[in-house]
Amino acid sequence: MVKLTCLAIRCLAFALCGMVAHAQEISPRMTRQKFQVAVHGGAGTIERSKMTPEREQEYRAGIENALRTGREILQANGSSLAAVEAAVRVLEDDPHFNAGKGSVFTSAGKIEMDAAIMDGKTLAAGAVAGIEHVRNPIVLARAVMEKSKHVMMIGAGAEEFAKGHGIDMVDPKYFFTQDRWDAFQKVKAAENAGADGSKKFMISDAERHGTVGAVARDSQGNLAAATSTGGTTNKLPGRVGDSPVIGAGTYADNATCAVSCTGDGEFFIRAGVAHQVSALMELRGMSLSEAAEHALAQAEKLGGTGGLIAVDKNGNIALPFNTSGMYRGYIREDGKFIIEIYK
Repeated sequence: MVKLTCLAIRCLAFALCGMVAHAQEISPRMTRQKFQVAVHGGAGTIERSKMTPEREQEYRAGIENALRTGREILQANGSSLAAVEAAVRVLEDDPHFNAGKGSVFTSAGKIEMDAAIMDGKTLAAGAVAGIEHVRNPIVLARAVMEKSKHVMMIGAGAEEFAKGHGIDMVDPKYFFTQDRWDAFQKVKAAENAGADGSKKFMISDAERHGTVGAVARDSQGNLAAATSTGGTTNKLPGRVGDSPVIGAGTYADNATCAVSCTGDGEFFIRAGVAHQVSALMELRGMSLSEAAEHALAQAEKLGGTGGLIAVDKNGNIALPFNTSGMYRGYIREDGKFIIEIYK
């Protein structure tokens, strides 16, 4: 009877929060390791019934590859900054995710990518937006942070900066993937068909938008976060979401936590979700999971859906989301990869 009462109370608490979030906090006592890394590949309407076993395995493999890359750096006593950059770079090179190689198309049929990275030790940050020719936008974001006096650079100016620092440039054709092009054509068909025909051409959240990100704590206790995205399918040229906005989609502070968000960018910007998690921990004494859920709820009140991954100064991890799924993962102390997609 006591167990039933406790369960009822917990369910009521989540209902009162107005969340459909998958609340989860992994304590370092569960992992017993000095470092920690977590990654995500986007949140949205991800349904098991509409995912083939082969496709699911491909997504899981992508998340695992990113986790392994980040862990290897941390195991070698590398920095959290290097770990999150490398993990995100792996996901940018994987066409299954909406970043880098797998980026979606704008309404003009072009690719425009955004990315950001932040060092929790110094609060230094770098961000780029409207990138069309840089193979790995996250690499450019880190260069902006470390090799310029700026925090954010956009478009042609950012790409000239990339060329001047020897960053790998590619022809826009490199970013073309048939799946993203087909999704773009569906949206265009829906526009041309008008309201009556729109349902016929509806696309999934996975086709419409997505983001990749990583957060880490290294053996020195330093935190870092990195996020990269191709934005939303059929977005207006020049549109920028929350991913490269420091404090909205990306944030890290050694005093509190590191956060990488994914979802409806406009709402995450308005709610300042990433920084809000940190502020709630610092100013209201909330735990990581409490702060993450509360910040996500603020975006949801505005109409935004999505999720985030976060790690705090003690190595606790939270991975809440208010959609039907989020590609996400972390590694346990025993070396087991914990990779999840659905609620």
